[in-house]
Amino acid sequence: MRTVARYIFLFMLAALPAWAQESPYFVTYDHHLEEPGNLEIETQSNAGVPRHGEPSYFAPYIELEYGINTRWTSELYLEGQSRSGDSTIFTGWRFENRFRPLAGEHRINPILYFEYENINEASRIQKEIPGQAAEFDVPNSESRHIRAHELETKLILSSDVHDWNISENFIAEKNLSHNEGIEFGYAFGISRPLRTIASAANCHFCRENFIAGAEVFGGVGSTHAFGFQDTAHYLAPALSWQVSDNSSLRFSPAIGLTSKSAAVLLRFGYSYEIRGFKDKLAGLFRSKP
Repeated sequence: MRTVARYIFLFMLAALPAWAQESPYFVTYDHHLEEPGNLEIETQSNAGVPRHGEPSYFAPYIELEYGINTRWTSELYLEGQSRSGDSTIFTGWRFENRFRPLAGEHRINPILYFEYENINEASRIQKEIPGQAAEFDVPNSESRHIRAHELETKLILSSDVHDWNISENFIAEKNLSHNEGIEFGYAFGISRPLRTIASAANCHFCRENFIAGAEVFGGVGSTHAFGFQDTAHYLAPALSWQVSDNSSLRFSPAIGLTSKSAAVLLRFGYSYEIRGFKDKLAGLFRSKP
């Protein structure tokens, strides 16, 4: 019964509706923020197949993204993890904020990213891969008790060039719970729509509803040991499908490029956007007697 309950919990976590995002990236951020007053609810999952016979894992998470204004987007993450032959656990939460210092579109659009993480060492959503590669052979019964309070910053540089998006992320992360120095990482992505001119037909499978791209991401060590030794790196093609005006699906298989990387990461995402959420919420309170 406990095993059944574990998988019911994970299924519910992975199946909740989420927000529509145009970008196909799972790790790389571009400069497009959420529209002010809109709420995006997104479910994503990361299924990992490690090397050297370690157990595979499934890590779903829920993301709530809200557009505070035209230059500030805030997000809350709740995440879990299930390990083959092990257990299913809640691994923590993250609070993220992205700020756009410059108004309007520019040749290069900078975004400042700040995130606080309250997680444990069993976390496997792998939103980024800074520092040295994580160990996959520690059971959940041990890693769940190792807390990590972390601060993460990113400099996001993003450009829309004709029909292409080109984005570069530079990552610095500090674990406040352990003396690991400051860890560094990167993520680069490029994408474009399969078609830029909308067809006359109203269809779900028209090429303009799909955006294809690829991203590469990994770690470059820390202030204790800077460089590529014992780091993980991945190459990931990505595809997003705009299912409707306010919902989308995304998929990306990531291939590990080093011996310290997992062999494969399979990522899935579904998003659903509530437009005018702020006004709807205000109207709900006004209608109360």
